[in-house]
Amino acid sequence: MAVIAIALVTLLGLSNRTILVQDRIQKLTRATLLAQQLMAEQEVDLGGGAGIIGSEPEGVFDEPFADFRWQINYEGTPLPQVRQVQITVLWGRAELNEQVQLTSFVSAGDL
Repeated sequence: MAVIAIALVTLLGLSNRTILVQDRIQKLTRATLLAQQLMAEQEVDLGGGAGIIGSEPEGVFDEPFADFRWQINYEGTPLPQVRQVQITVLWGRAELNEQVQLTSFVSAGDL
């Protein structure tokens, strides 16, 4: 009876751990897709001539993704014709550093 009790407690512990890992993976995947979507929107805006200078540097996604927030950073590069665009999607508590970063390079002529 004691062996069965120990085995059941161990299995329940593994089950809880599996649920936590699955939740983390799901949030990481969702954040990656949101970052890719935001980067694609930036590229479309650039292609339409709207430019990105003056865009909001941070914000929160609409429902059902309101627990995710984003930041956009534009930087120069050693090549004057190219700018670096870095998108960060964050979730959870800041001290846990839960985030995904996506970096792309765009032509400065489009800015």
